[in-house]
Amino acid sequence: MPWKWYDSKVVRIEDESPATKRFWLEVEGETAIPFEAGQFVTMDLPIHDKRLKRWRSYSIANAPNHDNILEFCIVNMNGGGATRYFFEEVALGTPIRFKGPDGNFVLHEPFDRDLVFICTGTGIAPFRSMIQDIALHEKPHRNIHLIFGTRNTDGILYRNEFEALQKTLPGFRYSVALSREASFNPSDFPFEVQNGYVHPIYLRDYQTPRSDVDFYICGWSNMIDEAVANLILKLGYEKSQVHYELYG
Repeated sequence: MPWKWYDSKVVRIEDESPATKRFWLEVEGETAIPFEAGQFVTMDLPIHDKRLKRWRSYSIANAPNHDNILEFCIVNMNGGGATRYFFEEVALGTPIRFKGPDGNFVLHEPFDRDLVFICTGTGIAPFRSMIQDIALHEKPHRNIHLIFGTRNTDGILYRNEFEALQKTLPGFRYSVALSREASFNPSDFPFEVQNGYVHPIYLRDYQTPRSDVDFYICGWSNMIDEAVANLILKLGYEKSQVHYELYG
């Protein structure tokens, strides 16, 4: 089934970190955009003459809210044509055409297993959509563990939101790995923060294989490759328990 094309315009822009911005698109002529938490859209951006070099896919960062506004979290990548466009040209009112939503990186109800979300950078976007969906619509669930990796404390995306969810969303736990932060005091944070990468966290907490947990991973391919190998080959989880989506 062919994707549907939508015309939208940028209605809100916010800095989320020194290298990341949040963009909200309002879809024209639609009262609601149907999608599942975790899905993405493919934008046709005016950055090249050839069609396929204009297309860029971005995960939807908000939960399905039965409205016509979608949020995206986009990082400033050196040398990227889409990056230059979003960070140097896009402004309030800029038109953006996209197709979708699409993708199979979604959760399936009932949520009868623990959910472990492992991500780095803007790979947090689909998980933010999933967690928002569960929280906003009060969907029954078990434990949810979000493990997020970034370089420094100023790169912790949606920090205040996830910090608050630890108090309001039953079973939700938040862990952050900082790969390049020179020094920090873990007691300064109301959630778990440690030096290094995301891998030691899940290797520590899920070292004994269980049949009642599913792992979802999103980020660059090298991080995903290492996590998948660790979970399946090193720890012994079944392939059916490990789900991933890569970018780049």
